[in-house]
Amino acid sequence: MARMSPLFRRKADPRDRLVTLIRKPGCHLCDDAQAVVEKVCGDLGVPWESKDITEDRRLHDAYWEQIPVVLVDGRQHTFWRVDEGRLRKELTE
Repeated sequence: MARMSPLFRRKADPRDRLVTLIRKPGCHLCDDAQAVVEKVCGDLGVPWESKDITEDRRLHDAYWEQIPVVLVDGRQHTFWRVDEGRLRKELTE
């Protein structure tokens, strides 16, 4: 199916998105990432969840060397460091 022109596409409501933070206990980068995710999602009303990489073998195998990892609607948005402006833009455009 062809993609709709941006001129005709309705802007998605950020509250219909889902941000997933993949992290592990004791990870300072994960704590930093969570602070950014909490702020941006809180400002925009976007639901978010946190998943522990040590409790999910599939996540561990896929992301172990990249944590923290942020997914938006199940697709990888970023890893290691989360840029507040970039995440905000992803959720509002």
